Amino acid sequence: MKKIGLVGGTGPESTLMYYKELNSIIDSMTDGKAMPDIAIESVNFRRAWNYVSSGNYIELAKYISEKVNLLKLSGSEIIALTAGTMHIVFDEIEKETRISLVSIPEAVCEEAILRKYKKVGLLGTIFTMEQDYMKKDLIRSGIEVVVPCKEDRELVAKRILEELELGIVKETTLHEFNAVIDKMRNKNGIEAVILGCTELPLLLNDMNCVLPCMDSVKIHINKLIRLAAVECQ
Repeated sequence: MKKIGLVGGTGPESTLMYYKELNSIIDSMTDGKAMPDIAIESVNFRRAWNYVSSGNYIELAKYISEKVNLLKLSGSEIIALTAGTMHIVFDEIEKETRISLVSIPEAVCEEAILRKYKKVGLLGTIFTMEQDYMKKDLIRSGIEVVVPCKEDRELVAKRILEELELGIVKETTLHEFNAVIDKMRNKNGIEAVILGCTELPLLLNDMNCVLPCMDSVKIHINKLIRLAAVECQ
């Protein structure tokens, strides 16, 4: 089994999900015979978020590249970022480190194609919703991507940063997000919604959402397992 390396801390809650799920799924699929070797390089979330918020992508790419290089030195063979927003400098990190990373947007696109979706909604941080790094693979594949209106984007981003990043899950926020999704369904005809922030699965899932969810964490983890657990197949 190949060693998995994760750049974590962006935020801590999603890092916990990755660590727990990778261990429990591989343990189950091997009938209790194996768990993965995992290395985590955790960034200072406040520092990374300040780089994103100020548009200082050069320093952000340098900072995360340091972590990726440390993972490579640790013997990690499958390396990934545990946050959608950090993919804003994905290409720069790969160029800086000369290491191929397992992309969240690419994994989500592959799943959308598999499910034969033609039009999907996208929720995430303000950067994920307003920039193209989470959308470009989907658009190239002929899948239309819809984001909420400006007011709703600001609401979603605020709830992610002030609640979900801190592990706070509220029923009132669930109702707000479902209203946003329902609005996109009625106005734009979306078939499903991408949970493009890795903290969103704390709040939304197929059981409580008005539309099918494309859980970027679950999709990404499944791809990491397929790539790492070759010996377990």
